[in-house]
Amino acid sequence: MRTQFTFTDPVSLYHAEGFEPQPQEGPGLAGQLSPEPDHGEETYRGTGRLEGRRALVTGADSGIGRAAAIAFAREGADVVLSYLPGEQADANEVERLVQEAGRKAVLAPGDVSDEQVARGLVRRTVEELGGIDLIAVVAGKQQHVEDVTQLSSEQFDETMRTNLYALHWIVQEAVPHLPPGSTIIGTSSVQGYQPSPNLVDYATTKAGITTMCKALAQQLAPKGIRVNVVAPGPVWTPLQVSGGQPDDAMPSFGTSTPLGRAGQPAEMAPAYVFLASPESSYVVGEVINVNGGMPVP
Repeated sequence: MRTQFTFTDPVSLYHAEGFEPQPQEGPGLAGQLSPEPDHGEETYRGTGRLEGRRALVTGADSGIGRAAAIAFAREGADVVLSYLPGEQADANEVERLVQEAGRKAVLAPGDVSDEQVARGLVRRTVEELGGIDLIAVVAGKQQHVEDVTQLSSEQFDETMRTNLYALHWIVQEAVPHLPPGSTIIGTSSVQGYQPSPNLVDYATTKAGITTMCKALAQQLAPKGIRVNVVAPGPVWTPLQVSGGQPDDAMPSFGTSTPLGRAGQPAEMAPAYVFLASPESSYVVGEVINVNGGMPVP
C-alpha cells in the first residue's frame, strides 16, 4: 500500500485535471466531493513523532484540518476537533479515524468567529486532554466576490473574525497553558503572496496570518513556544465548491501550478507534523509553502 513515504511521480500522483462544477451550500462537506479528496485516510503512516501530545485542530472536519488531525493522531497525539455544527457528518468520520489510531478524539462544534467559542476551545482541550501543547489553526472563510463594491462589510468582518481574530483569541487563551516545547501552527496561503482579484478579504487575512505568526514567533520563542506557518496553494477541499471559487473556475482549478494539478489535503499534513514535532526545534517564525511549485518570496 502506498504511504507518504512511497517513491512516486508527483505530477501523476493525484487527479491531474480540473474539476467539474459541483456547488454546495456552505460550509460544504468532503463526503459530497467528486473525486473524493485524500486526507490520508488510507495513505498516512505515523512513526510516533507526536507521542503523548495534546492537540487542538480547527477546521478539523474536512480538508487540510482533517488531514492534519488524522496525521497528528497517527503520530501519537490526542486531538480536539473543532468544526462548524453543519459539518457534523464529516467530523464524525474524523473522530472514528482518530479513535482507530488509538488516540482520544474530542468533538467540539462551534463557530470560531465567535470569541467565546474560540477561547472555549482552549479551555475544552485543557479539560479533556489534561493540557495543551499543540495548536493547528486551519479553519478559514473564503468567499469569492468579483467586484469590490459588492464586498459587504458583513462578509469582510466575518472573514477577518474567522481567519485572523480566531487565531489571536486562541493563542491568547492558550499561552498561559502552553509548556516549553509547545508548537503553534498558523495556516496562510499562496493568496497571501499572489492575491486573486476576487478574494480581496481572504487574501488580506492570509497575509495577516503570516505577519501575525512571525511576530508571535519572536515574542514566544523565549518561552520555548515555537510558532510557524503552512502556506498551501490550491487544494481540493469543500472550501472551493461552497463559494470559495466561481463555478466556471473549477475546470481549471489547480492546473496552473508547475505540477499541473491541485494539491490534496494529505499532501499538506506532513508539513504540519514536521512543524509540530521536536525535530523542527530550531525552526521558528518560518513559512513552509506547500503549493505545487508556485513561486513566492
